Amino acid sequence: MTRTLVVVGHGMTGHRLVDEVRALDRTDGWRVVVLGEEARPAYDRVALSSLVGGRTVDELTFPRSWGEQVELRLDTAVTGIDRAGRSVRCADGSRYSYDALVLATGSRPFVPPVLGRDLPGCFTYRTPEDIEAIRAAARPGRSGVVIGGGLLGLEAADALRRLGMRPYVVEAAPRLMPLQVDTAGGALLARLVGGLGVDVRCGALTRSVDAGPDGRVRGVTFEDGSGVAADVVVFSAGIRPRDELAAAAGLVTGERGGFLVDGRMRTADPEIWAIGECAAVEGRCHGLVAPGYRMAASVARQLLGLDHSPFDAAEPTTRLKLLGVGVTGFGDIHARTEGAIEFTEAGADAYRKVVLGPDGRTVLGRVEVGPTEAYA
Repeated sequence: MTRTLVVVGHGMTGHRLVDEVRALDRTDGWRVVVLGEEARPAYDRVALSSLVGGRTVDELTFPRSWGEQVELRLDTAVTGIDRAGRSVRCADGSRYSYDALVLATGSRPFVPPVLGRDLPGCFTYRTPEDIEAIRAAARPGRSGVVIGGGLLGLEAADALRRLGMRPYVVEAAPRLMPLQVDTAGGALLARLVGGLGVDVRCGALTRSVDAGPDGRVRGVTFEDGSGVAADVVVFSAGIRPRDELAAAAGLVTGERGGFLVDGRMRTADPEIWAIGECAAVEGRCHGLVAPGYRMAASVARQLLGLDHSPFDAAEPTTRLKLLGVGVTGFGDIHARTEGAIEFTEAGADAYRKVVLGPDGRTVLGRVEVGPTEAYA
């Protein structure tokens, strides 16, 4: 008998789940209904910045060869879950029954509650529409401020730079990419990025985004009273899981949000799973796509009754090239393990650190900024 799987969300992780199910479902035992809130099908959000360089959304869109077993409904927002009746309802009034439900609702950008954050000239950095709006607002030779010095913030700064603007990066933490690099690595990263024309300001809290006489953004003021002029402000201060469906459905969320799931991505309801950025796996959300893909593979195998392993929550490896500067980080980069031993090597344009366990033989973590030839 054919069963129905409803997938709420058609982002990268939701798309991967359907790929996995179709690849494993040799008997067409599952009919899949995918409900996507966006008006376009899933695309490679990791490559979003390439739109600034001339690529199109069509080039980033994932191929679909799912056959008649999959129904994709775009521009369809799910507004509620009826757990007793095993169905979801949508904003357009439609309902879809399910035998299994997977929530892949993703996340939304976090915009700090600063005065003026809604002024014309303020943007987030999350969708192709965001990129197009930033491109339209960019004025070569003028200044733009990116609030947030993490991975996406540096990508946004690079986008402004490629659009001819003079970017500023403002980070509340004392260093750039605070989750991926340590203090010394962050200092070198800031210096190298600064040498490429990006003004970096760490340890700075934004008090307000200020308007000019025309009502549009004209600058940013910090808590210490200083400020910078800007025609564009991009908020890239992190993400928050999209878990709005949880409360009315009686689903538990993690302490910091996200649908609370166990190591097999299952909520307390045995027919409901959550994967990707919206899933709080044993209380913790994961904001990178690689863990989301592992979650999707695990759930697909469970749905097909195949052997599967619990989700591996090991720290992901970060290996990036931002504004031409290599950054690698994995494991216990801050040497928080008791008895950990640190070895560092610092030069004018490169920094490396390896963290070993108390035995001096077990690698616990590594950080590299600059050339990353030693990564392998």
